Amino acid sequence: VLLQAYGGGLVQAGGSLRLSCAASGRSFSTSHMGWFRQAPGKEREFVAAISWSGGITHYADSVKGRFTISRDNAKNTVHLQMNSLKPEDTAVYYCAADPTPTYYSGNYYPYGMDYWGKGTQVTVSS
Repeated sequence: VLLQAYGGGLVQAGGSLRLSCAASGRSFSTSHMGWFRQAPGKEREFVAAISWSGGITHYADSVKGRFTISRDNAKNTVHLQMNSLKPEDTAVYYCAADPTPTYYSGNYYPYGMDYWGKGTQVTVSS
């Protein structure tokens, strides 16, 4: 699966952005998809994930209620709608694909992504 994230930019605190990720490859529609981010000087962190059908979503506590992940399997795209943005959301955002999702005790483990796209910069000014 080849992935390309886009839609980043500069936005004021409280504003919104919608990130998109275009995917190519046969396994997209059967892969869980995720968004991660990496801020300067910090490790990459999980943001959100969505099951292959779109029926199940997972979010980091820091973005719950503000971000929404969705996907369109007909268009091979996954989106991340980000509302009420905060300066601490500033990071490079990456989309990733997980063709073989792992669950532990019924909970999805998002750190087994096999494919990564180049990131898109999101900067939130205060």
